[in-house]
Formats: sequence, structure tokens, C-alpha cells
Amino acid sequence: MTVIDQRSFYRPVSIAPLITFRITFGVLMLFSLLRFWWRGWITSLYVEPHFHFTYPGLEWVQPLGNVGMHLLFALLITSTVLIILGCFYRMAILFFFLAFTYVELIDASAYLNHYYFISLVAFIMVFLPANGAYALDVYWRITPRKPLVPAWTIDILRFQLAIVYVFAGLAKLNPDWLIHAEPMKTWLPAKSHLPIVGPWMYETWVAYLFSWFGTMYDLFIVFFLLNKKTRLIAYGFVLVFHLATALFFPGIGMFPYVMITSSLIFFSAAFHAKLLSFLPGVKLQATATHEGTAPVFARKKILSLGIALYVTLQLLIPLRFLLYPGHLFWTEQGYRFSWRVMLMEKSGAAYFTVKDKSGSQVYEVDNKKFLTPLQEKMMSTQPDMILQYAHHLAKSYQQTGLEDPQVYAEVYVSLNGDRSKPFVDSSVNLAAQKSTWKPIPWILPYKK
Repeated sequence: MTVIDQRSFYRPVSIAPLITFRITFGVLMLFSLLRFWWRGWITSLYVEPHFHFTYPGLEWVQPLGNVGMHLLFALLITSTVLIILGCFYRMAILFFFLAFTYVELIDASAYLNHYYFISLVAFIMVFLPANGAYALDVYWRITPRKPLVPAWTIDILRFQLAIVYVFAGLAKLNPDWLIHAEPMKTWLPAKSHLPIVGPWMYETWVAYLFSWFGTMYDLFIVFFLLNKKTRLIAYGFVLVFHLATALFFPGIGMFPYVMITSSLIFFSAAFHAKLLSFLPGVKLQATATHEGTAPVFARKKILSLGIALYVTLQLLIPLRFLLYPGHLFWTEQGYRFSWRVMLMEKSGAAYFTVKDKSGSQVYEVDNKKFLTPLQEKMMSTQPDMILQYAHHLAKSYQQTGLEDPQVYAEVYVSLNGDRSKPFVDSSVNLAAQKSTWKPIPWILPYKK
């Protein structure tokens, strides 16, 4: 193990790919946060809602109010500028990771795969010497110039990209996606207004083409990017695939651009050194000239264990859905944090009734009084949110003087073009149900 660590994890390589990654990551995050502010999403997602869907064990994560949230985003934007410039980098990236992750944990209804990806990448970058060149930290001698870094600092980022791609591909190996071309059959006709390709969006073969090409792309693109002979052509596919995704599905947000820029990490040090040569600063060498130039790293055993733990978790977390019975897309237990990107079309309608202990007082709930349109949309198809909302309703009605409120729900859900079906056992008092990691008993089984 020691020999493998020395020759693989700790061999000296050029820092160039790490510098390119730091700068492009910072630029993309700067643009993304400015866009978030400009579109008013700080207010609509974190200020206006009276109630937020929290993650298990993180109920204490709550928004900071109007002024506090806007101030936090101002500091986040400032941190991205510091990351780009390599100025007080360690503090900037640590703050970015903590603040960005905090924001994303406020409300589960705002969850997106690429937000999770950004938090993971920011966490990794906290431990990387990405300010070793082309950085004000070096210019001001806050940190020494580091033309060489250990290989693991590059490989861990490649691993994280590989996890996203490969698990996204494995997730597509299901009957709806491959055999029925759903949800592409449902989504593509809505794009018939597009010039040139619009009329084709009603063709069944186009839906199958999108489905099968997407599967093959996700499963194999990493291997072609790792191969020097196929890398350039593979990156052409990266550009085509993600730009097409951005065009056809603009609701996916910044995810295509995150993947386009992040995938540059697979290119050689010579490629990155050439890119960076256009910037002012001391030019970098593309290769390590001799072993003696390798930096010395302390606590290799602890670092190796930490990397092994991180890798193990990234491999296991997307597989936790195997612990649950039933149709994954229906119950969604183990669905989040598993790189299932744009895999299903799911819509629902949820109706709640609150009764007192005796059943003599009955109230039909108007969801709009408690939830924003986005929250109601996301809640109506996700069991953990349905339960959280039911508990919130019980608490709210209890505060009005209703004794021992009982909450019942009638929920109807449509999955991948199927007709709407009952989703929740309407005879169960949801206010009396506890949040659990176990299979949820009050979700009705899925029947095709």
C-alpha cells in the first residue's frame, strides 16, 4: 500500500490542471450566483416561504431573513472573486463550501444534483493547493509557489466527475428510459417550436435516440476522456451533449456548463499549461522534471485513509436505494444524492384534511396559504416532504386551538406519462407518523 501511495497518489505532477480548475470553477460560480441574485431567487426561495422542507437531522438549518440572506450571497460572490484570483484562497474556498452548502440545506424542495456536486467539489478544493500558481497568495508570498503537486489532487477531481457520469449512466438502465423512451416521449414534443429540429420532436425514434445516446454517453464518456487518443473527440461530444441539454431543457440551469468546464480536468498538463500561458504570471512546466522536485507531504497515512473514506462514501451513497423495496421513482427513497439526472416526469396533486380529536371539526387545507408554488409542486410527489408538511399543518392548527389535530391526505401522482394513481393511504393519520429511514408503510405500491 505504501508503494502504491508513493508511486500513484503522491507522484509529482504539474499544478496546471488544478489552476485551470480553480479559475474556471470560480468564474462559473460567480456568474451563477449573480444570476441567482438577478432573477430574484434569493427572495423567492429563502425569504418569502413561511415554511421550509428540511433534511433529516438538519432541522436547525433555517434562513437568515431578507437582509441576512442577501448579505450571505454578497459574501459568497466575494469569495468566488477571491477564489479566481487565488487571494486568501484557503479562507475563501472554506467559506464558499460552508456558506453554499448551508444555503442548499435550507430547503429540500430546491434540491438539484449540480448544487450537490458543487458542494462536493468545494469540499475537495478546501484540501487542494490550488493557490500554488497564478495566485495573489503567491505574489504576496502568503504561500510559496508550487509548480508541482501530488497526483491525487488532480485524480480526486477526475474521480468525482467520473462518479457523476457513470452513476448517471447506470441510473438510465431501466425499462422506462430504454424500452419506453420515457420521459423523452413526454418532454420532446414541448420543444417543437425550436427552429430546424422542431418538427422532429414528435417522432418516436428521436425520443429513443435521446434516451439511448444519453445512456451510452454517461456510461462511457469518462473512459474516452481518460484516453489520450480519444480525448479531443470525446470532449467534442461533451460540448455537443451538454449544449444540446442546455438548449432543449433550460430548466436544468447551470448543470451543463458546470460539466463542460469541469470535464477539462481530464486534459493533459501540457494542455492546461498552454491555456494558462495567456495569463500574466510565471509560466508553468507541463511535466515534473525530476523526482527531487517533489514536495514533501506529511501524514500520508491519514491522508490516504481520508481519501479512501471519501471514495467509499461516494460509491455507496448512490447505491443506498437498494435497501428499499418498491419502485424507486415512485417512493423516491434513496433517490436524492444518487446522480439521477432528468430521469422521470412526475407530477402530483395533494389534498389535505385536518380534523380535531373527535372528528367533529374538519378543515380542508388550502396549500397556497402555507407553501409557495415550487414547494407545493415538489411536495406533492415526495413522501418525506408530504410527511413534513403534514406535521407542519398539525402544529399550525394546534396553535389555533384545535385539539390533537389529525392530518389526512389524498395524493394522486402520475409517473412518466401514466395516468394519475393514488399515492398515499388516505386512512392514515400522517400527523402521528414519524420520519424514518425505514421503508414508508403509508405509501401505496406502484402498479403499472
